[in-house]
Amino acid sequence: MIREGYAKVFVICAAFIYAGALGNLIDGAFYGLIFEKSDPAVQNVAEIFPSGGGYAGFLNGNVVDMWFLPIIDTRLPEWMPFWGGNQFTFFDPVFNTADVWISTGVILLLIFQSQQKKDQKISENKKLKYTEGNRKIINND
Repeated sequence: MIREGYAKVFVICAAFIYAGALGNLIDGAFYGLIFEKSDPAVQNVAEIFPSGGGYAGFLNGNVVDMWFLPIIDTRLPEWMPFWGGNQFTFFDPVFNTADVWISTGVILLLIFQSQQKKDQKISENKKLKYTEGNRKIINND
């Protein structure tokens, strides 16, 4: 992509997306082989290389690199209709690191879409020529 003159923002976003995809692939491929199954109810930490082997075969592992960020964890007041007295956690979802990179790449692509078009027009005026490891930029002005 760099040799072809793609916008820097696009290259960075693509790198984020590819990194996230690779992370999810590694999770699915190997984690089932080398970790024991963890149980959220018991809240045990998975052991690496357990004596009985992993919990799943090749390409059958679960995603394990999860984030949990409870910013607010409280009980709602009793006077509130419908939800009064219930436990409330703001930002309760759990998500994994690889998905963060994929989402970040896609969001940045959307945000900087107009910048990419500008960079693409600039790079069309410059052609990159590679000769035996020697990179030269030739202006077509």
